[in-house]
Amino acid sequence: MLDCDTLPVSSSEPVTIEEYRQIQLELHQHNIAYYVDDAPTVPDAHYDRLMQRLLAIEAEQPQWVSADSPSQRVGAAPLSRFTSVTHLQPMLSLGNAFSAQDMQDFDQRIKDRLKTTDDIVYVCEPKFDGAAVSLLYRNGVFERAATRGDGTTGEDISQNVRTLKNVPLVLMEDSPAVLEVRGEIYMPHAGFERLNEAQRKAGQKTFVNPRNAAAGSLRQLDSSITAQRPLVFNAYGVGLVEGELPDTHFATLEFLRAKGFVVSDLAERVVGVGGCLDYYTRMEAKRASLPFDIDGLVFKVDAFTLQRRLGFVARAPRFAIAQKFPAQEEMTVLKAVEFQVGRTGAITPVARLEPVFVGGVTVSNATLHNRDEIKRLAVMVGDTVIIRRAGDVIPQVAGVVLERRPADAQSIEFPLHCPVCDAAAEQVDGEAAVRCSGGLSCPAQSKEAIKHFASRKAMDIDGLGDKLVEQLVDEGLIHTIADLFTVPLEALVALERMAEKSARNLLNALEHCKKTTLPRFLYALGIREVGQTTASNIAFHMGSLEAVAAATEEQLQEIPDVGPVVAQHIHVFFQQPGNVALIEQLQQIGIHWPAPQVLGEQPLAGKTIVLTGTLEQMGRSEAKERLTLLGAKVAGSVSAKTHLVVAGTKAGSKLTKAQDLGVEVLDEEGFIQWLTQFDS
Repeated sequence: MLDCDTLPVSSSEPVTIEEYRQIQLELHQHNIAYYVDDAPTVPDAHYDRLMQRLLAIEAEQPQWVSADSPSQRVGAAPLSRFTSVTHLQPMLSLGNAFSAQDMQDFDQRIKDRLKTTDDIVYVCEPKFDGAAVSLLYRNGVFERAATRGDGTTGEDISQNVRTLKNVPLVLMEDSPAVLEVRGEIYMPHAGFERLNEAQRKAGQKTFVNPRNAAAGSLRQLDSSITAQRPLVFNAYGVGLVEGELPDTHFATLEFLRAKGFVVSDLAERVVGVGGCLDYYTRMEAKRASLPFDIDGLVFKVDAFTLQRRLGFVARAPRFAIAQKFPAQEEMTVLKAVEFQVGRTGAITPVARLEPVFVGGVTVSNATLHNRDEIKRLAVMVGDTVIIRRAGDVIPQVAGVVLERRPADAQSIEFPLHCPVCDAAAEQVDGEAAVRCSGGLSCPAQSKEAIKHFASRKAMDIDGLGDKLVEQLVDEGLIHTIADLFTVPLEALVALERMAEKSARNLLNALEHCKKTTLPRFLYALGIREVGQTTASNIAFHMGSLEAVAAATEEQLQEIPDVGPVVAQHIHVFFQQPGNVALIEQLQQIGIHWPAPQVLGEQPLAGKTIVLTGTLEQMGRSEAKERLTLLGAKVAGSVSAKTHLVVAGTKAGSKLTKAQDLGVEVLDEEGFIQWLTQFDS
């Protein structure tokens, strides 16, 4: 894991593309842990520093920016427990400020972009510590509620949100035809205490803080449970609106209040950055006495005309920023350090702590990141350490109280061999991570490689979740990816909680996944730093797996988005006899794909196509992949430059806009028939 504290702190200081790619990789991993697995592994402060560093580098080196950079997205995909829905307008995240200087810099950037020296009017609001959601109303009637998800797609939690008494099901008169209301669902302190008291009386587990209680309540599959929870929805803005709206953000908050929504009484309109800083000082002093948790403040340019002029960067609006409160800290004792091995072989030290309650959570573990971080902290086993919960969420070891170091404190020795398979531990020049050299022969790496291989964006093996992979490996039924395809039905049925129907469904899914595409297969192999976009670029340019395997590092670097580090990873991967044997075994098992069109032969090169609605036969992922292989750009919005719109069931505003602009539209049947002209 990259130690961002050792990187240059400003874009004017040199940084290599290898360091930049490492930052990208770590941010991808953190996004998955935070947004998909709901199990974040690093403090918010560490993530924020990485993201700020990434943005600074990309501003200095725009030619390095790739489509799969964390800056081009907001994150990552929703969980599968609820139906997925697409927001009519993306729910973007906000940039962060951590000091008065950051706020002054934000204000100056706005003035520079607007070419003005006049003070800007801002709206200041508390940043509630809960769950961000979007409510959709059509003609004033509640239609659905969705979580933020990855910003574009979220989880449908309509049944649960419908139970909240402060969420209006029908709006007041003269409501817009379409209205997306954005806000936060949280649990007030008093309600949280009542809930925990009821849990204790019922002999059930209590919640550690209001944020977890709110998030857990919204994820209940039984909405009657949610109905019993003291949840509050606070509206803080709008997404897509078809109809009239006030011309300022503050007036829009009042508009929402008039429609029946709870809007924070703490929101204020101020003049200039000085007004924002004064609001911060007042709210920081008031924070402890508030009847609910907030983890910072949000500042937005008030006038919508100015917001439109300022526009957006890839992942956030230019006209708004969140200022975080200082991290909360406590002291505890570092009892031991254990070492874990990840999918790429990275060996990560994990601090085992004397449990300590900090920021509403009992903390017993914290990451130490890597060998360099241990050296920087000069930490030893037995030390009293400072635990910080940056952003009130995730713990980190922030420092050592040297005057409390005991006489028997022990130094932390990084292992010379993998703690799982005993293979040599290696550190590549320029990398912070120490890695196991065992590759797919290491059980820890093999287990994670199998999970990656089966994942939705890789081979998409339905029914093969992480827990089942763990069980299959632990029972000795599989050791490599190829073993997945040889497990007999009887062995699957014998597994705990595996019925015969589920076992047969899994075997069918394994058979179905054998027909795939070269980009998916390359991505599924788990080559270091080869994401979906890079895998597609490799397939388009090389045309066959044999060509990829035989390519030199120089030839690989001719592919867009493949620099010297990625080229080396690809080349080394295909030079390993074990990897080559595994690929041959997979092909002998029957995994196959059509030869992709190489770049010079792509019939849809230069064409822009938009997918909207639900594609029931093919699915959006497959449709996007097919179009990309043919050279098309698959866009998220319709414009006069759009060549074709594919409209599935429940197509909405994009279909309407395409019809208004006279853009060609195909339904799913017509689209599938249209694709046949490109079959070889």
